[in-house]
Amino acid sequence: MVGSEETRLVVLRGNSASGKSSVAAGLRERFGRGLALVGQDNLRRIVLHEHDRPGAPNIGLIDLTARYALDAGFHVVVEGILYADRYGDMLAGLRADHRGPTHGYYLDVPFAETLTRHATKPIADVVDETRLRDWYRPRDLLPCGTETVIGAGSALEETVERIMLDTGLAQLPARQE
Repeated sequence: MVGSEETRLVVLRGNSASGKSSVAAGLRERFGRGLALVGQDNLRRIVLHEHDRPGAPNIGLIDLTARYALDAGFHVVVEGILYADRYGDMLAGLRADHRGPTHGYYLDVPFAETLTRHATKPIADVVDETRLRDWYRPRDLLPCGTETVIGAGSALEETVERIMLDTGLAQLPARQE
């Protein structure tokens, strides 16, 4: 078992450019200290310099990092594309082992909107439409049915507010240390 009855685990999934990192940053900004961000891209690309593939070491590192932060008393947001077929078992295990409330969200953005949003990113010149289309998986929901789907029509602030309220983070104090 990991975390406590008081810790919150939030899993944010969705395709590239769906807004996951922006929502995670908004949650951190709203909550303050005591909320750990466990980003797939950071651990996979920056820490390990790995490609996303089945069985890759970053899957275990995401799991270990989230568990460590929960055990240290942090609320945790795990965010990334986190394909269901590659990360589903790890996320199901993390959910099952977490003592506190766990909430999953899937940011559902159509491919046309993904292209528009992607054009504003720093990697837009490196990752072309063909590669983006290869990565795109429509409604790649986890099989356990534990995710709330949030559509592209939900503005960033609206999504952050919804998650803050749904998870109870809006009512919890930030760390003062």
